[in-house]
Amino acid sequence: MAAHFGRDVQRTLTKLPGIVEQARERGVDLLVLPDATIGGYLLDLHHPAATEDGIPGAIDLDGPEVRAVQEMARDMTVCFGISERGDVGGEPVRYNTAVCLTGDGVLGTHRKVHLPLGESEAYRPGDAFRAFDTPVGRVGMLIDFDKTFPEAARTLALDGAEVLACLSAWPASVTDRSDRIRSDRQAHLFDLYDCARAAENQVVLVSSNQTGVLGDLRFLGQAKIVDPGGEIVAKTWAKGGMAVAEFDVAATIARARRSLDHVGQRSPGAYRLD
Repeated sequence: MAAHFGRDVQRTLTKLPGIVEQARERGVDLLVLPDATIGGYLLDLHHPAATEDGIPGAIDLDGPEVRAVQEMARDMTVCFGISERGDVGGEPVRYNTAVCLTGDGVLGTHRKVHLPLGESEAYRPGDAFRAFDTPVGRVGMLIDFDKTFPEAARTLALDGAEVLACLSAWPASVTDRSDRIRSDRQAHLFDLYDCARAAENQVVLVSSNQTGVLGDLRFLGQAKIVDPGGEIVAKTWAKGGMAVAEFDVAATIARARRSLDHVGQRSPGAYRLD
């Protein structure tokens, strides 16, 4: 899913039921919404804390906002992003967190591990990548910059992930702006990472992103679904919308790994740096 979500939480919670129902009408079993769905992303990547309202307000995993999405989801599996309120040694902290749930409750969460540029002013990094079981198969989640690191996706694949849900608030280049989104350097990298992570792990990858403008950032959109061969089978381009594809996930992955199994045929002993 590619869509714009800003600071107004109530507006988002009013907007989401229509999106979820649209997905349900199209037969969607797994809906992946962007990073920072609830509360929006940062307004500036370099010094977000210096800008008024530059950092989204934190919410609780067991708070009313997450429960509201749970009620909308019912039998659908929904992934979405929040600024999670945390506590470390009595000190309040925020995490950039992806949540996956159904109407029965939260199935899994992921706290963004890799924090680029000034994100560390806003968030504390997570420290793990773990897959979890869902009605659509075993899922692993990545947030934004996480997917630029092959080790992150590979760790999830080794933990049995069949589907990678990559939630993003990925902007166009802030240092080398292009008049056209499609020509932007970050637009190229965004697609490249999605295809590479799917192909090298032979999994289905579902990539979401924010659209529009928030603060100094212009977001790319480009939500997509990538098959285990690294081919994009559905994409929204720069505008908001829903990329939809149908898979027998287990059968598709088994077919992709029938001759060349990238996960099973690794040689871990050869990868050491002595």
